[in-house]
Amino acid sequence: MIKESFVFLEKCSSRRENSFRKQGITDWQEFLKREKVVGIAAAKKEFYNRRIKEAQQALSEDNAAYFVGKLPAKEMWRLYPYFKEDCCFLDIETDSYGRIIVVGISNYYNTNTFVRGFNLEKNLLEKELRKYKIIITFNGSSFDLPKLKKQLGLEVNMPHIDLKPLCVNLGLKGGLKEVERILNLKRPAHLYGNPVELWKAFHASGDREYLELLVDYNKEDIENLKGIMNVVYKKMREKLPEVGRGVEQSETPLE
Repeated sequence: MIKESFVFLEKCSSRRENSFRKQGITDWQEFLKREKVVGIAAAKKEFYNRRIKEAQQALSEDNAAYFVGKLPAKEMWRLYPYFKEDCCFLDIETDSYGRIIVVGISNYYNTNTFVRGFNLEKNLLEKELRKYKIIITFNGSSFDLPKLKKQLGLEVNMPHIDLKPLCVNLGLKGGLKEVERILNLKRPAHLYGNPVELWKAFHASGDREYLELLVDYNKEDIENLKGIMNVVYKKMREKLPEVGRGVEQSETPLE
């Protein structure tokens, strides 16, 4: 999908990208082959050519970070299929005081969990995140990542796909549990509990069963993030305009 995207180019809006598609320019290679593109001045075409070649080089080096600051946050989902095997899903749990108590980080196969008082340390989280190219959260821009930065000093600089605003864009409104319900993503009945209460019960009793339930609850959150990501990608892809409907001659050329 990223090789079919142009919105990472300077001053290339979704409308401009759509005009490329209507000219039959559906990927980078086709853009580079064209001597002229309607709506793009010759100098700008050469500039875009250079930027596309830079992006091609970045992909050949598996450098997802190249697109940070270039690809708008709401369009980061386009990177997903190319870097799917290098994505991680992150979800945190907090106590009644807003302190981080659990951080779960998972790929499509395994989940590593970091728990307050056991192994919740900045250096261990950084080591884990270095394994990945892209981080995926639900409302992480407003909650998870700011919490990690403020409480642990953890800076996340890799591309970030936040599923919450994408779900809203698709009409899937509400929190994670509500989106799960809409998409019919099931979880075991005993994992619909309250993580705050589980943490309190663990500290009050010392019974590790409560802690294990809390960890399982977090893992279930992450498992459903994976399902939501797949649905969101499919639906966002379907929203892109079809090609071949003719050229918008009214486009103002980019100098």
